Formats: sequence, structure tokens, C-alpha cells
Amino acid sequence: MQMTLQSIGTAHTDAASIPRHWTVSDVEGTLEIDAAYREGLSDIAAGQRIVVLFHFHKSPPFSNDLLKQIPPHREQPLGVFSICSPRRPNPIGLSVLEVLARDQNVLRVRGMDMLDGTPILDIKPFVVNEDTLPSRKET
Repeated sequence: MQMTLQSIGTAHTDAASIPRHWTVSDVEGTLEIDAAYREGLSDIAAGQRIVVLFHFHKSPPFSNDLLKQIPPHREQPLGVFSICSPRRPNPIGLSVLEVLARDQNVLRVRGMDMLDGTPILDIKPFVVNEDTLPSRKET
């Protein structure tokens, strides 16, 4: 099945180097979301965490010899679906970022593991447990 995704914005950072994963990153930057989607950011505020899906736009094409890879911090090969390598069948990344500020359609964030210019595919809430979900009314 063929699918088409469109970027909703772009990640920006001045960092000289980017950590391998958001869990080990203190890198700050911005997510500039296209103005057409600005209203969708209305409930995002400083102090929140968000899940950001992005495109590994500089990753080389995937081939079956990459089904097993040795991550730089490991000694044994692991299956591609067990690691966070950017070299994957669908080059989609996921990061959980801390929102530092929001100004119109720009989110200032910390924890970036994206290169400057990375296309943003989607933003979702970071939900830890059922208690953080909006209440559901019974019908």
C-alpha cells in the first residue's frame, strides 16, 4: 500500500552535534509549524511534554541487509525494530520533547535529537497513564 505524508513544519537547532536519542539530549531548538496548523497548537503550553514524529530526511535508503544493525552503544547486532536507527524501512523518528515556550506557531523545545531542517510529520500528546487522559462521558 502506497501512502503519502506531508510535513506540518520544520525542526530548527543551532547545535553543532545532535545526541543519538531524545532520552540523552539536552539540546534546545524550535519546531516551526506551518501557519495553517497554528490553531492545532492552542492547548500546548510550557512545561508539557509532546511526542514528535519526524522524517529521517538525510537517512540513506533502506535495504534488507539493514534488518540487523549494531547500534553505536551496543556490541551485538539487533533487529531494526528493536533499535532507534534512522536506517529503517520507513524513515520515521519519534521523540518526546519538553515544551519550553510557545509563540504563535513556534514551539521552543528541549531534548532534540533531530537535525536542523528535519521535517515534522505530527505532534501528539505525551500520555503517561489513564489519569492524564481527558474524562470520558458515558453515553
